[in-house]
Amino acid sequence: MPAAPSAPVRSTPSSLKRPPAAERVYTHIKEAVLDRRYEGGTLLTEGGLADAVGVSRTPVREALLRLEVEGLIKLYPKKGALVLAVSAQEIKDVVETRLLVEEFAARKAVPASPQLIERLEQLLEEQRQLAEAGDLAAVAVKDRCFHAEIVKYAGNEILSRLYDQLRDRQLRMGVAVMEAHPGRVEANVTEHGELLDAIRAGDAELAAQVVRRHVGRVRVLVRGEDR
Repeated sequence: MPAAPSAPVRSTPSSLKRPPAAERVYTHIKEAVLDRRYEGGTLLTEGGLADAVGVSRTPVREALLRLEVEGLIKLYPKKGALVLAVSAQEIKDVVETRLLVEEFAARKAVPASPQLIERLEQLLEEQRQLAEAGDLAAVAVKDRCFHAEIVKYAGNEILSRLYDQLRDRQLRMGVAVMEAHPGRVEANVTEHGELLDAIRAGDAELAAQVVRRHVGRVRVLVRGEDR
């Protein structure tokens, strides 16, 4: 008799492959740095991180080396890793780069497609809901997604890749601003609404002006020059 066909193997939660240990440590540290659970000036130890993630020290070292290359931490042999604070120069560099890319993209977004308008409306509503829930890290992510959608629509691949390189710094600065200035959460939503209105109205210059005012406030607020 022919053998009966074997039943298909079904994946169970326990059989799903977990990410490599070093990747889990990397994700844990990076997320904590970006949403400021690990603030600038915090000294992280290999043993503490190994315990927090539930791994040995070897993958911790691998993850820390990767994060040092990205400029988020500084390694000190036999001491640990220092979470680097956002410097005034970094703020200046990020804001200047954002202005170059985002003003250009805001102009190029006009005239906007119905799909872009619909996507921006969706992101704005999601940001508004997250702001009401008080989830600052998620608000910062959605904030950046709103701007990134406009940059992507501009259709310049080189500028899009450049903008993607700013992601981590943008998220970290965004959370810092909202923690220090709670009123900025609502202001961001309002200013995004103004940008959307300008794009929807087909006013390229007004859209660029809104971006210039909106992004320029980041440098002032992160440096504590305005309360």
